[in-house]
Amino acid sequence: MTKAGSTIPVYRSLAEVPPIEGATVAAVGNFDGVHRGHREILTSVAQEAREKGAHSLAITFDPHPEKLLRPKAAPKLLTPIPVRVQLLATTGVDAVLVLPFDAALAKMRARDFVREVLADRLHVCALHEGGNFRFGHRAEAGVKELQAFGGEFGFKVHVHTAVRVHGLEISSSTVRGLVAAGDMKRARWMLGRPFSVHSTQVRGRGVGTRLLVPTVNLAQYNELLPAFGVYVTRLTIGERCFQAVTNVGDRPTFEGVGFGVETHILNFEPVDLDENTPLKLEFLMRLRQEREWPSPEALKAQIFKDVGRAKRYLRLLADG
Repeated sequence: MTKAGSTIPVYRSLAEVPPIEGATVAAVGNFDGVHRGHREILTSVAQEAREKGAHSLAITFDPHPEKLLRPKAAPKLLTPIPVRVQLLATTGVDAVLVLPFDAALAKMRARDFVREVLADRLHVCALHEGGNFRFGHRAEAGVKELQAFGGEFGFKVHVHTAVRVHGLEISSSTVRGLVAAGDMKRARWMLGRPFSVHSTQVRGRGVGTRLLVPTVNLAQYNELLPAFGVYVTRLTIGERCFQAVTNVGDRPTFEGVGFGVETHILNFEPVDLDENTPLKLEFLMRLRQEREWPSPEALKAQIFKDVGRAKRYLRLLADG
């Protein structure tokens, strides 16, 4: 498991991992958001592995365990697995292992997971985890049990305290709550970057291979979106990044339009775009909540105000 240029191996099952020579330093977790707390843990994994001449590995799950165990209560994700893998690859680890979370894994006892996966298959010599880490059938084990297993199977367990920023303890659930409330500033503090949605353009609008108007509508997105409202955003289309204003909501001024994520590009230039072009929409600041206006003209006047505020914010952002 070694780095290859600017990319690293991503294994989609334990069977894909090649035989390991030597030892592995690892961290196991959902890592939704790959926030600053996750990054501190994974940076420590990579650093210890370098010092020991070992491999470093981030181990995550797909789908999120809650989607299998409690589907009605499962959280909408900050980072769907393709984005999560990309972010994990930037933490300095040598490889990422995505374990399919299925019924068999859900039923595996904690000691069996340690013995079969961590010790026998991955040759783990050290493990880094947050203090609230739990694993095994019905989340039966925590870090105390993990440390006992480490003593039994010959690996060290490093327990990391929660990272705090501006007095707030960082966790994926806290970040989800902030995003759901439209608090993009505090979400950015915790993530260490703006919250973003990765999607494509909505299908069926008759757009060809050239975007000639400065408005893009995102395709249906099933994971976490910010609260309804109007936001200062950045939209990356392929390799091009544009300043933008985005409305998330039902667009009530226009009857029957329905829910949408509609982005108006401020510094627009025609760009190649079809329904398969990857889009990255970063949410920088919430301007206001969504509301119904008495007429399209009143909405248009408000949009001009929104654009003016957005441009001032983006200028300040550019000035540092």
